[in-house]
Amino acid sequence: MIEIGKHTTLIILRETDPGLYLGKDEEAEDVVLLPHKYKPETYEIGDEIKVFIYLDYDERPIATTLEPFVELNGFGYLRCADVTKHGAFMDWGLEKHLFVSFKEQARPMKMENWYIVYMYLDEQTTRLAGSSKTNQFLQNEKLTVQAYEEVKILVTHLTDKGANVIINGIHKGLIYLEDIFEDIRTGDRLKGYVKKIRDDNKIDIVLQPPGYRSIEPNANYILEELKASGGFLPLHDKSSPETIKDTLGLSKKSFKKAIGSLYRDKQIILKEDGIELL
Repeated sequence: MIEIGKHTTLIILRETDPGLYLGKDEEAEDVVLLPHKYKPETYEIGDEIKVFIYLDYDERPIATTLEPFVELNGFGYLRCADVTKHGAFMDWGLEKHLFVSFKEQARPMKMENWYIVYMYLDEQTTRLAGSSKTNQFLQNEKLTVQAYEEVKILVTHLTDKGANVIINGIHKGLIYLEDIFEDIRTGDRLKGYVKKIRDDNKIDIVLQPPGYRSIEPNANYILEELKASGGFLPLHDKSSPETIKDTLGLSKKSFKKAIGSLYRDKQIILKEDGIELL
């Protein structure tokens, strides 16, 4: 069975007036139409093609080569294209918008606003649908990550504490404000690292490898900044954290670790008014 809401690789079985019919093998009974407007410029019967499957306006499975902004059982940052008496309709990159009922809205959606949305298959209607009540699709009871592990994160919203994130599409996490040294926004998809797992299974995330693991990339970064600045930066261990963050986007602690590493490797000179490249 061809699963809707996901990418799949199918075989071109035949060409008709509406488009190309695709299936999993040459004798497949379960086929799906790829309209002519989405077919590749060159192709032959029997070729494989990667497509995304969803339901058209008549609720029939249909294939497209357009790239959706979210897949089945995944999260996306979507714009609300319309609101009607039935619910909200989200632009997810395809012709037919994704429906979010009123009961699945964490707060009433408004046209042109952006929301983190989870896409699922509605068992009653067998249609793809969305929900902005994302917490119900996340769990931290059984963790699949460990300290210092590299993870994929989606920024969901910013608070006074920091940035709330979804980790690997499964868990909730937080980047504390003091660990944010770059401009991040809701909807950003980033690489992160597990800094700490607390006793209650809450997960602290950082955007740089934690501890000693961050020294080398930060040292390389400072070297590049030194080269770009003519070999000198007016920063030293007495510089304020604000000055260091504004200049390099690093915390003072990370900066001191990095320049310590560079000094030990005899790549810089430490001066009273800054650091100089050797």
